[in-house]
Amino acid sequence: MSFVLALVVAGVSGFIALSYEIVWYRVIAFESWGLPGAFGLLLAAYLLGLALGSRVAGAFCKDDAKSGDTRQLRALALFALVANVVAWAVVPFFGYTAGSHGGWPIALGLVVVAAGLLGAILPLVCHFGITADDRAGQRLSYVYLANIVGSAVGSLLTGFVFFDAWPLRTTGEVIALVGLALVGGLVILSDLRGAARGMWLAGVSAVAVLLVVGTPRAYDRIWERLLYKDKFAADTKFAEIIETKSGVITVTQDGTVYGGGAYDGRFNTSIRWDRNGIMRAYGIGALHPAPKKILMIGLASGSWATVIQHLPGLEHLTIVEINPGYNKLIAGHPEVAGVLRDPKVDIVIDDGRRWLNRHPSERFDVVVMNTTWHWRAHITDLLSTEFMGLVRNHLAPGGLFYFNTTSSDDVKKTAATTFPYAIRVYNFMAVSDSPLSFDKARWEKTLAAFTFEGQPAIDRSTEDGRKFFDELLTYPDSIQVEPTDEGLESRESVLARTAAATVVTDDNMVAEWREVLRFQDAP
Repeated sequence: MSFVLALVVAGVSGFIALSYEIVWYRVIAFESWGLPGAFGLLLAAYLLGLALGSRVAGAFCKDDAKSGDTRQLRALALFALVANVVAWAVVPFFGYTAGSHGGWPIALGLVVVAAGLLGAILPLVCHFGITADDRAGQRLSYVYLANIVGSAVGSLLTGFVFFDAWPLRTTGEVIALVGLALVGGLVILSDLRGAARGMWLAGVSAVAVLLVVGTPRAYDRIWERLLYKDKFAADTKFAEIIETKSGVITVTQDGTVYGGGAYDGRFNTSIRWDRNGIMRAYGIGALHPAPKKILMIGLASGSWATVIQHLPGLEHLTIVEINPGYNKLIAGHPEVAGVLRDPKVDIVIDDGRRWLNRHPSERFDVVVMNTTWHWRAHITDLLSTEFMGLVRNHLAPGGLFYFNTTSSDDVKKTAATTFPYAIRVYNFMAVSDSPLSFDKARWEKTLAAFTFEGQPAIDRSTEDGRKFFDELLTYPDSIQVEPTDEGLESRESVLARTAAATVVTDDNMVAEWREVLRFQDAP
């Protein structure tokens, strides 16, 4: 095996190995709802596999084969062939074990095996491709550099290009074919000649054909399997799937949206037939006397954006969303698609915290976030006391920060501690540096004035509509009674009830790591 070939094989094998790791993380993150510990466990399995693979490879590095001997390439080709087939099988294995007891941790066993096989290639390349002379150390560093470059390219190309261009199935197929192309190249450059070479190449080609033909079946409804787990059935199928480099968005047949495998709301703007807690969005009109300029971090189904867009008196709404796939999603749903065309609405694709840091002079009457689950990876960036201080700097006088705590006592305490005025509205916290109230008169005025395309949000021309309207008007009174999960709660009550909780900071990330392992029920 020549030294130049060793560099090429090291680079390509690094590309394949890290590409697969990126693919595997997308799968495990989806199945675990973005659990912070999932990446660490995947990395541990991956590194364990690399260590075991390198150790096993040592058994093949004790012969007297010389660098440049093409007979070595046959063994390396066979090893790479098995490694690529096993690595390709990891994603389907995650899907088929999702419904079993233990779920995704079981599939990490195959990750260890696949990583071990892939990890054994580099030591073999070094042994077969580096001459044992006084320049061996120098050549070894070059081989490792080639492997690192290939690994970096694999991570970047797969994560930022492939995921934006293709669905998971195609990405897995392309990586597998790159691996088989490497195997074919090794066979061609080996000492095999005539019929023997033809048989080897025919075998590699047959495996490639089987993978291309078998991938659609192996990856069939992979996202459904990962989400529905033991409830997956023969007729289980998402209504929509949108995949981008920023994540995977899926929509169930009943219009429930899942972002990265986690519940992300439903398509609904009706307060009368509220199935997504949309009443909380209407509540902005009761919490702020005149919300004219609003910043919303997160778009999701567009339901909240559509309600806020129609708030009486609103002049401008800025929406910051990290995943452009949501724009594509809501464009196909007439109930919310209007938010894309409204001239008073600007949608920016960016990270919410980064956008705030880049626009220090912007001020808003209300900053609202229908935040995802408090225990998901990276959510500390939007829940810490440092972030709340950043939001404070973007509030106009009398401004309101209104966001979803997803019922975390740590987050509620953080909000009520950071700001001097606070009210819990259902599982939201409304906080400000100015006195706050869920004003009954403003609430009535908001509900009465709310319209969609000229139609009232609550039709009070019917007895049923009038009764519902009157029932909603009693909501502000809930702050006067014993707190309930669905009602209002004062700052003093929140602080007393969450005394044992911890203030969330960028350093402690307590909301994410209070419970290391979580296994969510299937929908």
